[in-house]
Amino acid sequence: MILVTGAGGKTGVAVLTALIARGATVRAFARSNSHRAALKAIGVHDIVVGEMDDPYAWSQAVGGTSAVYHICSNMNPHELPFARALVGAAVTHGISRVVYHSVLHPQIEAMPHHWAKLRAEEMLFSSSLDVTILQPTAYMQNSLAEWDRMVGDGIYRVPYPVDTRLSLVDLNDVAEAAALVLTEAGHSGASYELVGTAPTSQIEIAETFGHALQRAVRAEAEPIEVWNHRARNAGIGDYQRETLTKMFQAYARDGLKGNPNVLGWLLKRPPTSLAAFAARMATHA
Repeated sequence: MILVTGAGGKTGVAVLTALIARGATVRAFARSNSHRAALKAIGVHDIVVGEMDDPYAWSQAVGGTSAVYHICSNMNPHELPFARALVGAAVTHGISRVVYHSVLHPQIEAMPHHWAKLRAEEMLFSSSLDVTILQPTAYMQNSLAEWDRMVGDGIYRVPYPVDTRLSLVDLNDVAEAAALVLTEAGHSGASYELVGTAPTSQIEIAETFGHALQRAVRAEAEPIEVWNHRARNAGIGDYQRETLTKMFQAYARDGLKGNPNVLGWLLKRPPTSLAAFAARMATHA
């Protein structure tokens, strides 16, 4: 049985879906009972609900499993203590196999959530566990927050300059890679960068969605202060807002540049292109 933590979020649901497709027996560890219906809908029936700072919840989640895929919720200030709690529970219950959902370039100290994942990786390396690290870049799915504006107004709005170059990845490819490393032998001790595209400007991203939607879509930079005001009104917490702001500033300065070779090798096929992703979204819209 494979445990997926952080199971209520979009990454957890995608990984569980990919594992079930490979015939794996799964258990989900989620924060809230509100996730039960969505998890049952994808075929997950073994669900543990609890907080990641609760040793009893970890014990319930980890007991009787053979491997853990650990996802900490995005921009969480407790990334390192939660990873420590996982290691403690895994060691106590005799589970050795852990795959950790990290991020592309965790070495970037200017982005606090990247740096927190680096510290968690470091802690996992010093544990007795059989560890694999997955380091996905930004998801193509994140662009869908702008879907209605692209369809309605032909605008793709981003809180950094439109010439900012980011490598993207389809979350479905990330989930497939996660399922592979959890169900195949030979991935112990590996750290894999999961990247779907070459570095791509926001102008190119907008044009790619425009092509799929058969309409003109242009990228537009939103001032960070305007984004911050919108985020505050949307109820995004202070820590998350500050962390996202630092991420956008790092993107503006350096981009986030990766290479798709490793993911292609893992999947034994080319990773999903942004054009293919955009076409898929346009077909299902």
